[in-house]
Amino acid sequence: MTNLLLGAGVVGTVLFVVTFLVDGLTRPGYDPVRQPVSALALGPRGWVQVTSFVLCGGLITASALGLGQATGSLWLAIAVAVFGLALVASGVFPMDPMRGYPPGTPDETPSELSWRHHVHDGAGIVVFAALPTAAIVAVFALDGEVWRWYSGFTAVAATLLFVGFGQAWEQDSPRTGLIQRVAIIVGWSWLGVLCAQLAYPS
Repeated sequence: MTNLLLGAGVVGTVLFVVTFLVDGLTRPGYDPVRQPVSALALGPRGWVQVTSFVLCGGLITASALGLGQATGSLWLAIAVAVFGLALVASGVFPMDPMRGYPPGTPDETPSELSWRHHVHDGAGIVVFAALPTAAIVAVFALDGEVWRWYSGFTAVAATLLFVGFGQAWEQDSPRTGLIQRVAIIVGWSWLGVLCAQLAYPS
């Protein structure tokens, strides 16, 4: 059962990344370098990213139980569960149209934002805070120097990238989406590889 739960974490992390990469590159009118992953939840194909948020978030939440069983760390399980649930919330409460997407939307940030957008923003902060927190906990919970160093690197890199993404978003940088994608790939990869390693140790 533990391996099945850990496998859910592998599937959830990989599927999420593959979905936004492929959908972002093939979505008409969408600029993956500028626009955030969350914008993919808007427009006629928005259901694809909404489903990804909810499904992958659910799988990652399930993997938290497996991580707790495999490592004996309650705090690691809690951090990953919070991360997964925040992903689900990001899909249930999508961001508002803005900054040119969907096509036809004014190329600016609205002066007034919906309550759903505010909930989405809050969930996003939790997502990008919970993952580095999980990595920090893993530094102390995991055996082996390699995993401790990898977890520490992930915690620092993911935090710096999240801060960079936040600054880019506030400045409407043309590379906002790119910075966010790097942050996601760094953090999600660590979690997926960890789940895989614990499920199928070499």
